[in-house]
Parts: sequence; C-alpha cells; structure tokens
Amino acid sequence: MKAITYTEFGGPEVLRLAEVDEPHAGPGQVRLKVVAAAVNPLDYKIRNGWRPQMTPPFPVIPGVEAAGVVDEVGEGVTGVAVGDEVLGWTVTGAYAEHALAVDFSPKPADLDWDLAAALPVAVETSVRVLGALGVGEGDTLLLHGAAGVAGAVGVQLAVTRGATVIGTASPGNHDYLRSLGAIPVAYGAGLADRVREAAPQGIDAVYDAAGAGNLEVSIDLRGGTDRTITIADPKAAELGVTFSGPAPFGSRLGEYARLAADGKLTVRIAQSLPLEDAAKAQELSASGHAAGKLVLRP
Repeated sequence: MKAITYTEFGGPEVLRLAEVDEPHAGPGQVRLKVVAAAVNPLDYKIRNGWRPQMTPPFPVIPGVEAAGVVDEVGEGVTGVAVGDEVLGWTVTGAYAEHALAVDFSPKPADLDWDLAAALPVAVETSVRVLGALGVGEGDTLLLHGAAGVAGAVGVQLAVTRGATVIGTASPGNHDYLRSLGAIPVAYGAGLADRVREAAPQGIDAVYDAAGAGNLEVSIDLRGGTDRTITIADPKAAELGVTFSGPAPFGSRLGEYARLAADGKLTVRIAQSLPLEDAAKAQELSASGHAAGKLVLRP
C-alpha cells in the first residue's frame, strides 16, 4: 500500500511517499480503507523528535485520526462488519491507504468524509476537559485558542451545556467565534483587563487549548489554579495547573458524529490535500496559519 513514512527525525523534508506492507486486523482490531486522514500539530512535533516518549519504531507512519471503510474485522470484534463506514483513532498511522483501529465509531452516511476525519481528537479532548472542569449551566468559561479546531469544538459544547464562553483569538477570528456563540477577546498585552471587561461576573473555569503562555493570566483571573486545565502548555506542572491528555473514547464519538451530520457541531476544514502533499500539510499545521483542519486524502 502507499503510505507517508519517515525514518529519522527532522523537518517536513523527511516525509516520503512509499510502498509499505499492508497491515492486517488482529484480535480486537478492524482495518480501514482510509478515505480521509486528519493532520494534527502532534504529528509534526513527533516528527521533529519533540515527543520521544510517543514515537513508535522507525519507519513511522504519521497520523492518528481517520475515517474510512472497514475492510477487515479481527477476532473478537463485534458490532461492525466489512463495508461499514467508521471514524476514529488508528494504531498504525493514518497517513496511509490502510490503517488499523481499535477505538472507533460508526460514521453517519450523511457526514462528510473530511469532517468525519477531523472530529475524533477535538471531540474527545473537549468532552474530557469540559467534564473534568465541571462546566455547566451558568458557568463562565475562559477558553484560550478558541478559534482552533479543539477550541472551537470546546466553545460549541460548552455553549450547549449552558455556559458563557469567553474565547481568546486573533481579531480576524472574532466573527467566527461570535458565530459559535462565544464572546471573543484578543490575545496580547492587556488580556486580563479585556477578559474582565467581557466577563465582569468573573471566570469560573479555564480551558487552555493554545499553550501560548496564558496560564499566568488565567491563574490571576481565577485567583488560583482550581478549575484550570491545559492541553498544550508545557509549563503546567511548574505552575501547578492540570495538564490533560487523551483517553479512549470509543462509541461515544457516534453521538457527536451525528450532531456534526445534522449541522449542530462544526469544524472548519482549511484544506483537503492528496496524500503525497503530507509535507505541505504539516508545514501549514506548524505555521499556525491554517484556518481549520487539514485533511489528507489517500
């Protein structure tokens, strides 16, 4: 099969389109014929060697999120059959024509393939963080990086829980945040004052999806580290803030896929690119200027 691989750490130039052996579904696994694979910032961070504890053995096939058609079902797997459309997390790398998965959910037939591939990480992340923060009716949530994919999903889910969301983003994304139901505020000097002006009632919880050095301001606004979680700032432990990482999500993804198919949950798709343009996609991801999710089509 065709896949994007790399055999050493480095820049996007280490990515190669190669012919590799197809994986086959083992016990508890299904194999997907990948239709769409999503690009995440974690992909280039692993490629650069910044996450050695998360790096599989070389050669590496990048990517974790995919949507595709089941074409093999391993021993012990129930509730899914060859030909079913699913979305979820791969265990063999998503930038490929075939990938194995153990954590997945049915894809509604009317859900766009690119959007399906873009959902798993953002949905799991925001459901996990909002749950840990206990965000609910009447709360005011400060969400950093609100215009990013995870942040935007977090805005929408928090609003449906009855929370007021103050979302930090660059001014060019403020109309987008308003369309999602958030009150936008700009990054930069004076952030604390702008947040206080937008939320004179105070901030009840903080969800940092940006990792851009906003934890100190958040602690000041909260008056401590209680109900503050980051998914991206490496200074979390130093500051006494909870750093939250991914967890299995499985069939719960299905209800959010249905919301997306019904137009009640949205993710911006920046570009859909052919598999061979993986290096370009990771460059765009690393630049921070992609307005939404980048998707690869094998």
